[in-house]
Amino acid sequence: MNIGVVIIGRNEGERFRQCLTSLTNQLDQNIPMVYVDSGSTDGSCEVAKKFGTKVIELDQKIPFTAARSRNTGLFWLLGKYPNLEYVQFIDGDCTLDPAWMEKALAAIAVDPKIAIVCGRRREKYPDASVYNLLAELEWNTPIGEARGCGGDALIRVEALKAVNGYNSSMICGEEPDMCIRMRQKGWKIMRIEGDMTWHDMAMFKLSQYWKRSVRGGWAVAEGFALYGAPPEKYMVKEHMSGWLWGLILPVLAIGLSWPTSGLSLLILLGYPILTWKIYRRRLQQNNTQKEAIAYAVFAIVFKFAQAYGQGKYWLNRWQGKQATLIEYKEEAVGASS
Repeated sequence: MNIGVVIIGRNEGERFRQCLTSLTNQLDQNIPMVYVDSGSTDGSCEVAKKFGTKVIELDQKIPFTAARSRNTGLFWLLGKYPNLEYVQFIDGDCTLDPAWMEKALAAIAVDPKIAIVCGRRREKYPDASVYNLLAELEWNTPIGEARGCGGDALIRVEALKAVNGYNSSMICGEEPDMCIRMRQKGWKIMRIEGDMTWHDMAMFKLSQYWKRSVRGGWAVAEGFALYGAPPEKYMVKEHMSGWLWGLILPVLAIGLSWPTSGLSLLILLGYPILTWKIYRRRLQQNNTQKEAIAYAVFAIVFKFAQAYGQGKYWLNRWQGKQATLIEYKEEAVGASS
């Protein structure tokens, strides 16, 4: 069984060293690995070379995207090892769970039409910040046949070739896009039980969470633009929800406050009501009270950032501009030490 590994990253510091350590400790030394770097300045490329990993540094004249990085690694692997059957993709700020590869290979072998197998991405330090906790909750997705996957996944090469990999022009949301194209060709995506990777969000500022949420809004809008029509109806509800809660309702409430003698401000009561509904739903999903409160409150914050991100996407599309990364991470330390 032939497997290759694609790692992507940009200034992941010590997290990247831990990623490589987990891969080299757990995988057979004959499994080919390639690291694709997007302009790191922290010595990540040198670290990868010390681990004996093939390094590809992307041309900085072309806009960076995770999709472009993954495709670059994928096509290098296929050019060098044309008989590969599977590729494990992993982000450079993650470590591979020791039990993952055996589980994933067993699951993908069950049905030749399974294109992708993914497990649960876990947050290493969910108690370090509320933002880390939110990521831990976000990644706990339902088990079974899925509509999409995230950046970490074991993928069948035949399926990747069938859709020509990722859409390199997308700055976010490239994984669901590829999954939709695969499903349209009859492939399946499976989310199996078990931990897959351990991620270090290292997010401690509201400004970082805001930028990440803006990026999420961009992904919602682009997903809707590409696949919102039937039969997929992708991101239709999410797109409308972003506009409604993040823009329309507050504009109506404030804009009509003068002619309605302030009565329109009652519209804003919808926000605590929505927060309560989300809180109750998260409790039903076995979240703790602390987790449910955090998720519900920040889900409302996300609505405003989402609307802003959606607006950025539609304006950019109308202007015909090349999309550029919406970065929320801060440069890590430790890779070159």
